[in-house]
Amino acid sequence: MTEIISIALNKLDADPKNVRKTYSAEGVEALAANIREDGYRLLQNLVVRKGDKKGRYFVMAGGRRLAALNLLAEAGEIAKDFAVECKEREGEVATEISLAENLMREDMHPLDQYEAFDALAKQGKEVADIAARFGTTDTVVRKRLALARVSPVLLQLYRDEDMSFAQLSAFTVSDDHERQVTVWNSLSTWNREPHSIRRALTEEMIPATDKRIQFIGGLAAYEEAGGSVKRDLFDDRNAGYALDTVLVEKLVTEKLEVAAATVRAEGWKWIECSATGPVGYHAMKRHYPEGITLSEEDQAAFDAAKAEYDDLAALIENDMADDEAEAKLAEVEKRIDALNARTEAYSPEALEQAGAFVFLDYYGRLAIERGFVKRDENAETEDMDDEGESLQGGKSAEEPKVPAISHSAALIEDLTAHKTAALRIELANNPDVALVAVVHVMLLRVAYPYHSEQSALQLSLTHERLEPSMKDAESCKGLTALNDLADNYGHHLPGQSRRSV
Repeated sequence: MTEIISIALNKLDADPKNVRKTYSAEGVEALAANIREDGYRLLQNLVVRKGDKKGRYFVMAGGRRLAALNLLAEAGEIAKDFAVECKEREGEVATEISLAENLMREDMHPLDQYEAFDALAKQGKEVADIAARFGTTDTVVRKRLALARVSPVLLQLYRDEDMSFAQLSAFTVSDDHERQVTVWNSLSTWNREPHSIRRALTEEMIPATDKRIQFIGGLAAYEEAGGSVKRDLFDDRNAGYALDTVLVEKLVTEKLEVAAATVRAEGWKWIECSATGPVGYHAMKRHYPEGITLSEEDQAAFDAAKAEYDDLAALIENDMADDEAEAKLAEVEKRIDALNARTEAYSPEALEQAGAFVFLDYYGRLAIERGFVKRDENAETEDMDDEGESLQGGKSAEEPKVPAISHSAALIEDLTAHKTAALRIELANNPDVALVAVVHVMLLRVAYPYHSEQSALQLSLTHERLEPSMKDAESCKGLTALNDLADNYGHHLPGQSRRSV
């Protein structure tokens, strides 16, 4: 039986035969905090052998503990000759002992950590105090405590190794234990990836990445209005979920109405607000603004503002501008935009007949489209019965029959080529639209390979599915992160694409 001896701290040296020679400063500081919290006692004794000089000892096992004690001594928290309890072993087995201590060590099971942290939390300990006690971070403690939201049934499945930790963590977005178990049992064994679990549990929640949340100013604005939030500590990309859908819609509507009030003051016949783009509005008849010549006074002001803008831009480009140049440039640009707005206006007839849509675009930005004319059903169509007969008397014999038009294959090919050329030059002249079109095609091929939607843009893309090549695909952090990221694609992808012709 190895005897325990007490050795002064300043008589202990790092063993050159220790296989582990590098310790992170952060890890040493965390361990020092743990020792401090436990009354400057070591939970495990150091293992030492006699040193080269009389009275000195090499620490064969416990190098990080020695570094933490020395850190505390340098800070004046313990004496330099602080008594350290050690076990002495023969020098011939120094390397073997050091190797065994480092290789045979097993990390504490996450659920054991959770239970230990939870016990301290129930005693009233703060998260920071628990982290210091165990030599870890506040984030790790919060993530372990979040496991309290998970059903005991699922915790046991994880203990029995029938579930990965990534899968278990996905359940922390919900507090409903019954629903958690239902979701786990309802998902196919091949579809129990974390992102699938998270999506099933948050169907009625609105993620922070949703364009509506972004439009109202993020979750901070939503919370300020009294909304409750569920945060996912295991998802670094998502700040959380809004639980009150009605409140989100209310905040969106209020902000849209503020913008609509300004547009309504322009004198339009009608204004419609919507959180999504109006269906089919591109096919509606539309009035466009007419050009107006600036007055001499406005033209002079425009020319002066343009010259001032050019001068400021030149100074900034040549690094000769002062600190206020950027602000001045922005102010001049606003004046130019205001004057440009006076160069066109809608006619009184357009305002009398047409209206405007106020809505959110695909990216959650405010969009205002003016000049659309709604079809007057009463004026443009006849009342027809189920057989197509006019209720005002007989078939519409007065209407000329539209002749069927057929084109040769050569003409259709020629026209299609012209159409394709026109689309290409439009994309070339609109790089933002082109980029969206390219990413759209790639995502359809990669993220949604089994969907039938296609894009008019044809790209050749090679995508290798990696899961079949992995022994344990669920443990791959890169694959899991990419799958989780795919949950957010839907807020940016157009709902229906068109086939090319």
